[in-house]
Amino acid sequence: MKQCTHADALPHPEPEPRSATCPECLAAGTHPVQLRLCLTCGHVGCCDSSPGRHATGHHEQTGHPVMRTFEPGEDWRWCFVDHVLV
Repeated sequence: MKQCTHADALPHPEPEPRSATCPECLAAGTHPVQLRLCLTCGHVGCCDSSPGRHATGHHEQTGHPVMRTFEPGEDWRWCFVDHVLV
């Protein structure tokens, strides 16, 4: 079973969110479907179900490997590099 090789290198405590919503969606005037929090720097981006796919775009631009859901009542993490739940 494949495992994430990046979780141990994440900062503790996790970074504070830089915003309350996806700033790229806000600037474009679009509505994010689901929000994700980068666990390296605190960037908030929309999920791949949103037109902009800004959380994935943030990973592609920065290489930051792991994000977590930023939705109330949810508690899961995803590693973009290893393609697994953390």
